Amino acid sequence: MSRAVEDTNRRMLRARDAMDRAYAQPLDVPALARIAHVSEAHFSRTFRATFGETPHRYLQRRRVERAMFLLRETDHSVTDICFEVGFGSPGTFSRTFREIVGRSPRTYRKESTSMPVPTCFAMVWLRPSACGAAPSTREDVR
Repeated sequence: MSRAVEDTNRRMLRARDAMDRAYAQPLDVPALARIAHVSEAHFSRTFRATFGETPHRYLQRRRVERAMFLLRETDHSVTDICFEVGFGSPGTFSRTFREIVGRSPRTYRKESTSMPVPTCFAMVWLRPSACGAAPSTREDVR
């Protein structure tokens, strides 16, 4: 791997780490591009090439992952969870949640139960994938 590619990957990881830390805060491409020390257009293009999804979609998925945890483990209302994870409206939250998870937040909460399995397994099976489908076989997880 060339030095330039390593530098680019490091910059993108820096921006993604910032998104992971501040997922509930309002983040936009200009702010993330500044963190990565690149132009906005270059940031969006490079982020997608590096991680396989746009910065906006990655941030939405992180927010939905956190919401999934809160729906399973707390009794907070769906509206409260929506705002807690950084969505601006319940409608956008519900639509995005359904696109990523395949079910509405309320349905997800009703169908979810605490699982007596190791956390590492639960994280693999409960993490929404980029296409919205959970892995079906062990080979898919690798």
